[in-house]
Amino acid sequence: MGSVAAQRFRLPDVGEGLTEAEIVTWRVAVGDQVAVNDPLVEIETAKSLVELPSPYAGVVGELLVAAGELVPVGTPIITITEDGPMDEPIGVPDDEKPPSTLVGYGPSHSRGRARRRPPSNGRNPARPPEETTPAPAPTEATPAADPTAGVPPRPLAKPPVRKLAKDLGIDLASLAGTGRDGVVTREDVVAASVPPVPAIVAAVVDGDEHIPVRGVRAATAAAMTASAFTAPHVTVFHTVDVTKSVKLVGKLRADKAFEGVRVTVMLLAARALCLTAREFPDLNATFGDQEILRHPRIHLGVATAAARGLLVPTIEDAGGLGLPALAREVTRMTELARSGAASPAQLSGSTITLTNIGVFGVDSGTPILNPGQSAILCLGSVRQTPAEHQGRIALRWTTQLAMSFDHRIIDGQQGAQALARIGAILRDPKRELLLA
Repeated sequence: MGSVAAQRFRLPDVGEGLTEAEIVTWRVAVGDQVAVNDPLVEIETAKSLVELPSPYAGVVGELLVAAGELVPVGTPIITITEDGPMDEPIGVPDDEKPPSTLVGYGPSHSRGRARRRPPSNGRNPARPPEETTPAPAPTEATPAADPTAGVPPRPLAKPPVRKLAKDLGIDLASLAGTGRDGVVTREDVVAASVPPVPAIVAAVVDGDEHIPVRGVRAATAAAMTASAFTAPHVTVFHTVDVTKSVKLVGKLRADKAFEGVRVTVMLLAARALCLTAREFPDLNATFGDQEILRHPRIHLGVATAAARGLLVPTIEDAGGLGLPALAREVTRMTELARSGAASPAQLSGSTITLTNIGVFGVDSGTPILNPGQSAILCLGSVRQTPAEHQGRIALRWTTQLAMSFDHRIIDGQQGAQALARIGAILRDPKRELLLA
């Protein structure tokens, strides 16, 4: 029996700009029969868990990457035979197999087969040996000027890393890349952007638990570090009497328009943030190359605690949704994020963010901006506290709002007025305003 052709399935880009992913769990083993769209493997990107379906039908020939490995997009990860078992294993040539440590490819990694050499003169029928023309004697000549002489080589880095370095004002040529073949990684750029601080030496003790920083945690660490040392943060605080909001929540929970969705003060805060961003468009903006980019649509990111770490699902065009529709989208997207079923596209693209630490019983915090955004609102716990009301001290439902903003875009007056406006809406939420 002749050998059977095998298809090599390469790790695809499952999201915008994905460069690498971790192989989490193989759903198949060597020798398994698979059909088109059968699940092959579960991978973890910087944002989500994704299950990859098979593009081919046949038999699994070889798993080329072990679970737990981090591999770049385009790496062959599995071979599938077309129509049955093979006489002998069909794998990937050694020069195409990914290295054991896959941080990034350098130019020395050829992705194709070597080109065949032409036959030598002694075996070429078109030129017998006796007709071979002798090589001319070498002559002295002035060597041509090398246009690249004296020009330092261009540092190796992936496009997203180059963009990050440009945004942070980091010269890639000044960095010693820690990636494979000297490739400059995102971590190298972020480390270079952090101002020097006194050295802190951590004691290494027997029994210490070493946890690799990958996936969501690595993405969060890099994003928050880049944001903290790129955008000048300012945080303002505002304590608000939300007794009327708490009463409105109770009424809305009994309304059929909100059946099957979660109605909380956080939902009202999300609506209030969207309404305020319409009045203060710099809240929904990005600081670009010496210009401010105001976004016409409000894509609300809702910070969500999941088992894999902090995720921020996006409510697209949240500013154009009424309260019932907004409630359904917030419920749907946060459930998707917690279950690990949200796609990379659903976990990116937000233009402003809301985070709720009140669910953990915490009164307030200083939130860090998501990279590329100009504002983030933090909602604290809603609790009954003694407060002045109509000239008397009474128990009232109160919360503390905290808003961080990019001081390159928003000045102190704008930030304070915007937060006061959000507080005013929550202090006296008119139903017709919230449902508009």
